[in-house]
Amino acid sequence: MAHINFDLQQLQAFIAVAERGSFRAAADQIHLSPPALSRRIEKLESIIGTRLFNRTTRQVELTSIGRVFLERARAAIDDLESAILGISDIAVTRSGRVTVACVPSAAIYFLPQVISGFSAKYPSIRIRVIDESMSQTLQSVLAGESDFGIGFMPTLMPEIAFEGIHIDPFVVAMRHDHPLAKRQSVNWSQIESEQLISVARSSGNRQLLDDVMSKAGLKPNYAFEVSHIGTLLGMVEAGLGIAAVPRTSLPANHPTVVGLPLRKPTISRSLGLLRKQGVSLRPAASMFHEHLYDALRKRRLLQGN
Repeated sequence: MAHINFDLQQLQAFIAVAERGSFRAAADQIHLSPPALSRRIEKLESIIGTRLFNRTTRQVELTSIGRVFLERARAAIDDLESAILGISDIAVTRSGRVTVACVPSAAIYFLPQVISGFSAKYPSIRIRVIDESMSQTLQSVLAGESDFGIGFMPTLMPEIAFEGIHIDPFVVAMRHDHPLAKRQSVNWSQIESEQLISVARSSGNRQLLDDVMSKAGLKPNYAFEVSHIGTLLGMVEAGLGIAAVPRTSLPANHPTVVGLPLRKPTISRSLGLLRKQGVSLRPAASMFHEHLYDALRKRRLLQGN
């Protein structure tokens, strides 16, 4: 095998350009002149034997090979930092990057609160969130694009280790001024004729709802269908209808929308952490994984789940 002779500074320069999308901004970030930065990238591309960036007068974009190499370069930097610092020093001095795949219903309100608390303790660890559907979250974990995922497990997959930690019940989201908003809970029969807003049929949440509704002999009137939970909640806020959503998708004290428990039938999903079987987490990812676990556990205790 040929000896690959690139150094840490070249990898750092490559990551900076990839993240900033600009040679000038990257040069400022790592305190290097633009010409010197360009030479490092050109040297790295010469060693690898292919272009990592497509350059135009207006922008810099990763090539397809560059996108693959970026994840490998980040992993290499993280592993090198771990080796240099030592596990015992990570909690104080750790810098690194964690990529988390997360279903949008958990990413919209719950996850930002968790990231805020974690970043306050470890400001040098960067968090990247891939907020996609459940199927895409699973694929991201399987492909190694994300360190781990946050979601629910509709079917068992031998390649994925699922650690359920929070039972997430569905509630009906409606404006505070809706006629039913003062109730303690609502039965499905009471809202079956309401103008309902739903996420797309491809959504795992919608599939769960449809399955339970079908078994209960209910036929909800979906007046509007959207692709993203954020759009759905915006339409509820605008008074266009009501929607059945997981409790984690609503903040505790929303200024406009209230979430009432749904009864007869009740619907819930098991929210948890997803990891690829047999793959160990890097130290920074392990720290964030533990932080998330604690946050989900505390949420469960506070809500009595």
